[in-house]
Amino acid sequence: MPEKYTSQSEYLPLDQVLVMPVAEAFQDRSKIEAEWEKLNYLELPDLPLALAEYQDFMSLLRKSGAEIFSFAKGDSLTLDAVYCRDASIVTDQGVILCRMGKEQRQGEPLIQEKVFETLDIPILGRIEAPGTLEGGDVAWLDRQTLAVGRSYRTNSNGIEQLTGMMRAIGVDVITVALPHFRGPSDVFHLMSILSPLDRDLAAVYSPLMPIAFRNILLERGYQLVEVPESEFDSLGCNILATGPRQCVMAEGNPITEAALRKEGCTVSTYTGNEVSVKGGGGPTCLTRPLRRRI
Repeated sequence: MPEKYTSQSEYLPLDQVLVMPVAEAFQDRSKIEAEWEKLNYLELPDLPLALAEYQDFMSLLRKSGAEIFSFAKGDSLTLDAVYCRDASIVTDQGVILCRMGKEQRQGEPLIQEKVFETLDIPILGRIEAPGTLEGGDVAWLDRQTLAVGRSYRTNSNGIEQLTGMMRAIGVDVITVALPHFRGPSDVFHLMSILSPLDRDLAAVYSPLMPIAFRNILLERGYQLVEVPESEFDSLGCNILATGPRQCVMAEGNPITEAALRKEGCTVSTYTGNEVSVKGGGGPTCLTRPLRRRI
C-alpha cells in the first residue's frame, strides 16, 4: 500500500470503507421476525424505519468523502451481518478473516472474503478453530499497536493466532481482559467501551474498562472523554471517526456529544434506534474501514 494510505488507524481521514446495507442484511419482515429474538435483539426492528435510519447514516458517511463499497447478501447471513466490522480486520499487508464467537454469524467471513478478492485486497490470514475473534474487539491505538479485547466473542486462542500474525508485520498486541458484565448473550466488545477519535483523544466508558488498560491509554497521552452511565446503552461510546475529531454517532447522547464538541470535535448524528440500538451495533460496527489517508 502506498505510504499516503494506511489501514492501521481508527481516526485518520476515511478513504475507503465497506458496508453491508441494511436492505441486504434485514431483507424483509419475515426474516426479521424469524431471527431477532434468537440473535438477542432488544426488540423487533421496524424495517421501514431501519431503512430510513440507514439512509441517513449513509448520507453522513458519504459526506466524509470516503469511497464506499458494499458486501453482498448471502443465504447464510443473519440480520447481524449489517454489523460488518466484526468479520474481518484490515492491515496494511492485507485482511485477517475472523472466526465469529457468535455461532449464527460464522458465515460472514466467507462472504466478505469474496468481496476482498474482487477488490484485489490480499488475505493475510484467518483465525482457525478453536480460536474465535471478532473485529469489534479490535482497535488500533497507533499504527504499530493493536488493542484486542478478550471477551465472550474473542477467546485466548484467537488472540494468540492474531498476535502471531501481527508480530510478523511488526505490530504489538495489547490484550484487554473484558468483564463478564451481562454475560455471554450480550453484545459487549472492546469497542463498546473505547472509540479512538484522534492520536490523543478517545471516548471511553471507564466503569467497564480494566484499570491497567485505562492507565495504558493515559500513559500514551490520550485525553479521555468519559461517557456517562446514562448514555452507555444508547451507544454513546460507539463513535466512528471519519477523520481526526470528525465524529459520527447515534443521536440521543447529548452529554457525550457536548463533551466531544468541547474537545474540538465536529459531531454528526443519526437516528439509530432500529438499526443500531436494538441490535447493539453503533456506527463503528456498521462499517469496515479499508484504508485511511495519512
